[in-house]
Amino acid sequence: MKRYRNGEIWDFELEMPPRPGGPGVVLGLDGGTTSTLCVCIETPISDQLFDSPMVLGRAVAGCSNHNSIGETAARETMEQVMAEALLKSGFHRSAVQAVCLAVSGVDHEIDRLRILQWLRNVFPGNVKLFVHNDAVAALASGTAGKLHGCVLIAGTGTVAYGFTEDGREARAAGAGPVLGDWGSGYGIAAQALTAVVRAHDGRGPPTSLTPAILQKLQIQSPDEVIGWTYADPSWARIAALVPVVKACAGAGDKVAQNIFLIAVQELAASVKAVVQRLGLSGKDGLESFPLVMVGGVLETNEGWDIGEEVISCISKDFPGVLSIRPKVGAMK
Repeated sequence: MKRYRNGEIWDFELEMPPRPGGPGVVLGLDGGTTSTLCVCIETPISDQLFDSPMVLGRAVAGCSNHNSIGETAARETMEQVMAEALLKSGFHRSAVQAVCLAVSGVDHEIDRLRILQWLRNVFPGNVKLFVHNDAVAALASGTAGKLHGCVLIAGTGTVAYGFTEDGREARAAGAGPVLGDWGSGYGIAAQALTAVVRAHDGRGPPTSLTPAILQKLQIQSPDEVIGWTYADPSWARIAALVPVVKACAGAGDKVAQNIFLIAVQELAASVKAVVQRLGLSGKDGLESFPLVMVGGVLETNEGWDIGEEVISCISKDFPGVLSIRPKVGAMK
């Protein structure tokens, strides 16, 4: 074990003597494009999952998706929240029994192996290490840990991921905004910004998105939208405009409503692709399968329930879909 790069992150251990004995602790990290959460819990006394583990320490920081902010910054964020969660729990790394990271952007085996190698330099050699895409953890959160069915994440980014009971897996979307994740928060907000620019220069119809977004951004003219966008085109910053788009759509703006119609179709198409490739609905397409749905885009607000519309679209082809919306982040 060594202190990785920012050694001062772990300086608190110098003043905290190790606790002898005891069951130890487990670190669980959920890393996304908008935020990263780490919790420190007591090590389970058996292999059985428990419903409400005692959270000893909890820490939150910003983005940990290496595709968005780079590998170095992503690792710094993850290390920061792990150290802070341990500090708040009153333990340090010698007490850690296992570390499980579920991080967006871990899309290939090489991504997973790089993070595992880094973690091995941060924690003692006896610590069990697990690294997965955040979609895996999201699916498990709605199926009591059973990796079977499909999960749809639609927050700043989006991805659909599925597993069969015999271990086959498939994914759709999740390639980032440049490669067409238009059902994501970034995709929705980027289309709204585009609509404002198009309305201003005469290529598109007038829309209430224009005054709403200008007010939100505290700028005076649609001309300033271009400068605001390129000053910092980070995914989370752009995606933060989704509530504005929802409000305009809920008030009847046709341009905003069309943006969400496209998002619903894109999200449904991602799920349908995974279900079809894995045969989750059986040969006749009628068998039931769980669909876990998480992410801010799918939440009900401003009179819009995007998640319900996605389910309605999917059920036309796969009537056996069983939607599950877990209470993610409910532990305090």
